[in-house]
Amino acid sequence: MEALLEPVFLFKLNPFFTSKTACSVHCPNLPSKPLLVTTSCALTPSPSPLLPQDSDRNPLQLSPDRTRDRRKVVRIAWEKLVRWSRSWRSKAKTDVLERTKKVVVLGGGSFGTAMAAHVANRKAQIEVSMLVRDPAVCQSINENHCNHKYFPDHKLPENVTATSDAKTALLGADYCLHAVPVQYSTLFLEGIAEHVDPSLPFISLSKGLELNTLRMMSQIIPQALKNPRQPFIALSGPSFALELMNKLPTAMVVASKDKKLAGAVQQLLSCSHLRISTSRDVTGVEIAGALKNVLAIAAGIVEGMNLGNNSMAALVAQGCSEIRWLATKMGAKPATITGLSGTGDIMLTCFVNLSRNKTVGVRLGSGEKLEDILSSMNQVAEGVSTAGAVIALAQKYNVKMPVLTAVARIMDSELTPNKAVLELMSLPQVIQTP
Repeated sequence: MEALLEPVFLFKLNPFFTSKTACSVHCPNLPSKPLLVTTSCALTPSPSPLLPQDSDRNPLQLSPDRTRDRRKVVRIAWEKLVRWSRSWRSKAKTDVLERTKKVVVLGGGSFGTAMAAHVANRKAQIEVSMLVRDPAVCQSINENHCNHKYFPDHKLPENVTATSDAKTALLGADYCLHAVPVQYSTLFLEGIAEHVDPSLPFISLSKGLELNTLRMMSQIIPQALKNPRQPFIALSGPSFALELMNKLPTAMVVASKDKKLAGAVQQLLSCSHLRISTSRDVTGVEIAGALKNVLAIAAGIVEGMNLGNNSMAALVAQGCSEIRWLATKMGAKPATITGLSGTGDIMLTCFVNLSRNKTVGVRLGSGEKLEDILSSMNQVAEGVSTAGAVIALAQKYNVKMPVLTAVARIMDSELTPNKAVLELMSLPQVIQTP
């Protein structure tokens, strides 16, 4: 027997006023005459949830009872979160920090100095040795306890020392923080390889791609040291050296194929003002850290040309998509690209003027020449050299990256910022896929 269809009412009720009404109901599957339905109610307005009953009352204002209920729900949720956090902290291990006697930092730049100070502040008994090439910086750290080149107004902990001798710096180290710029890392590491213990964990602070080989630090370090099994960890995330020195709240990610090693580094570095998450997606963390520097140059160009906030938002959104396209083709997890080491680092680098790479872009957009910009800087903007490597990777993995390609062309002086904007705005319109 065919199922009966629902009745079709042949009238539309007024939502606010009703009366005793008769209407016919047509049932397509029934042979009988239309049914007569009678509804009855008073001729008075029916309360509507869509209209305020009191015109003087603020529609957003809750009743006292509802306000108390809402606050109670929020309070309970917060208390649960705090209890969970305290329980987790009570179980957190501290044995790594207790066992660590010495940490070596390779490089005397701003971020290497900030991380050296951070580790030294974790425990006064830790010896933190910085391997630096500049004799003046070395002397400044040892005699005045400050890096006069980058942080003249910040005192370094007493347990931070500096040396130009690789053997002295590396002897007896439990962990190594590598803060040498990517383009100089191979030559530097080959020069100190004989002094490196094969089991010494390398925590890479460097972000970028080697220009000629397209290698990331996870490939450069073991190959330069001629030890494929050299323990490796990538440290990345939105973090300016100055804010680390000032102990402002910061969150970062450590990534390693070795889950136990990532956990150990998390213990070593995390404290009340530095949250450390762990990841096994080394490729995602590294490629996001490298590509965001190139995108930051593009963001700076937009600002330098005074193209406005709409342009900035559109550019960064497009750049994020391009980074995700390439990273996932290389095996990265999408969640990594949208996390701290991806979107988090991109937002910091593209929107804040402390960024070296963004500063390069701003000056380019203002009309300065790249050679003049670089000669006036005392720090390395990794995005300048990384741009060309990024495009070579994009071709290798067959990924279209219009924004980052435009940056590479500008770096090669083959395209002006004005021309780049015109070309990008003239690209074919696309359908936004879900």
